[in-house]
Amino acid sequence: RGVPQIELKFDIDVNGILSVSARDKATSKQQTVQIKQSSGLSPDEIERMRKDAEAHADDDKRKQELASAKNEASSLIYQTEKTLKEHGSKLDGGSKSAIEASIAKVRSASEGTDAAAIRSAVSELTQAAHALAQHMYADKGGAQGGPDAAGGQSGPAGGDDVIDAEFEKK
Repeated sequence: RGVPQIELKFDIDVNGILSVSARDKATSKQQTVQIKQSSGLSPDEIERMRKDAEAHADDDKRKQELASAKNEASSLIYQTEKTLKEHGSKLDGGSKSAIEASIAKVRSASEGTDAAAIRSAVSELTQAAHALAQHMYADKGGAQGGPDAAGGQSGPAGGDDVIDAEFEKK
């Protein structure tokens, strides 16, 4: 009884042939396996694979476009929902419900397999998101208004004498 003890040897010769031998130390039984390099694909197999790839190229392209459209839709939904959560209280009810309806439309289109329908819904949501952004920045600009709202520095404020000084701490 106990744990079997097996001695393994791995040898690789100059031609790339791997020889593996295993010997049970208790019974001295030995097994050997050789793993040879395969010769690769035959020209007929290569040609068959090439034709198969050409035959499915259009299908692969459609699948890629669908995956790309779904990823774009998912990203836009996430960003719009995040923005709506942060700044939705500043919107009127009609604008907010229009954006939420656009999000729902993109979600339902994303569940299908029509990339054009997804892109169309994404386009609508993009326009709604731009309206949200314009509303946000219009509110922000109006709140920060004033005589110098355009930015930049105003002229000298009268009577402030600025003195530059250097000092050392000992």
